[in-house]
Amino acid sequence: MLAESNSAFRQLPYMGVIRVNVEAITEHGYQMGDPAWSNLGQGQPEVGDMDGAPPRIGTLPILSEDHAYGPIEGIPELRESIAAHYNRLYRKGKASQYTAENVAIAPGGRAALTRIGATLEKMKLGYFTPDYTAYEDLLTTFPRIQPHWIELLPENGFRINPDDLDALVKREGLGSLLISNPCNPTGTVVKGEELAEWAEMARRRNCTLLMDEFYSHFIYDGSDRGVSAAEYIDDVNTDPIVVIDGLTKSFRYPGWRVGWVLAPKHIINALAAAGSFLDGGSCRPMQRAAILALEPNQADQETAAVRQVFAEKQNLTLTKLREMGVEFPHNPQSTFYAFGYVGNLPAPINDGQGFMREAFKHKVLTVPGEFFDVNPYRQRTGDSPLNPWVRFSFGPPRPNLAAGLERLGEMVARIRE
Repeated sequence: MLAESNSAFRQLPYMGVIRVNVEAITEHGYQMGDPAWSNLGQGQPEVGDMDGAPPRIGTLPILSEDHAYGPIEGIPELRESIAAHYNRLYRKGKASQYTAENVAIAPGGRAALTRIGATLEKMKLGYFTPDYTAYEDLLTTFPRIQPHWIELLPENGFRINPDDLDALVKREGLGSLLISNPCNPTGTVVKGEELAEWAEMARRRNCTLLMDEFYSHFIYDGSDRGVSAAEYIDDVNTDPIVVIDGLTKSFRYPGWRVGWVLAPKHIINALAAAGSFLDGGSCRPMQRAAILALEPNQADQETAAVRQVFAEKQNLTLTKLREMGVEFPHNPQSTFYAFGYVGNLPAPINDGQGFMREAFKHKVLTVPGEFFDVNPYRQRTGDSPLNPWVRFSFGPPRPNLAAGLERLGEMVARIRE
């Protein structure tokens, strides 16, 4: 093995949840799936049988042609299924409808985002904090992207007024905006008239919206469907709006690695070209299984169960954390995360990393808020304003979640003594 000083490879840090997992494994003996631990840092929902949900898909149709390479943009049947899924939920009665030509399949959300990063022209791209940790690597991997930071403040519910956003886009000459909506980690969601204003701004300013909608069905307002910018697009082939989603979160199949992008046809063609050298396309058998997951009755039963079960787990999580003294500037409206302020707890659990390391001792994983302070090229120096924040996941099954929250309560009580 070459010594580090002679290596041709640069050192790369782990990001976000993986960084937490690595420290828990190497320093505290954590093993994934160990029932003695509660992973309240996990970025995936529970994946087993769930009340109200259809049975988990357990068989894969593998045809003889599936042993060959598939189309980089995805098999036609799945592309058509995804287009129909969005038209059914979000585009009823609209003249412009999605077709298979508006859909590209990618092997997961990160691969979809990487394809997008590879195809963007040189431009100023606005990104927000707090937001999904992987955006930092994305924004530094492709030098054509010129990242522009937009801070979302807790006193504003981690959101920005559409008029202020419009003025910022015009003033800074932003060519694109990247955001997770619903937002990981805050649970904030832009929807309804507010989301319609974002779409109108994109058309007016010719500013491409890159809408990462992986948590689109974790909506806790009584709605019978998810949230998507697809609902507010005028023309699917001219509006500068790109939707990224997949089976990972809302359909609870993260291990399948099936993601997709909806966009104007010319963007889909560019993404296919990028995929030809970046990832080579998605696994064909998993794409066929995805068609089963998106069958209307199956999809609607699954996403309705997600909203019901996870709303109950959200209520449990917020109740228990507030009893411990964790504070929330607003009730999270979506995702399976609670982004809580721990700054008024006693040391050493009054900042994210201190909280994480004490929680390890109680066999609980959490994620420090500063990990969501997306900071390309480390241009901003000094302490992160998100240091006293923690992301708590209520992704695990309820018994494991409840056990983890109980142990966190005991930890806080002991430190208060």
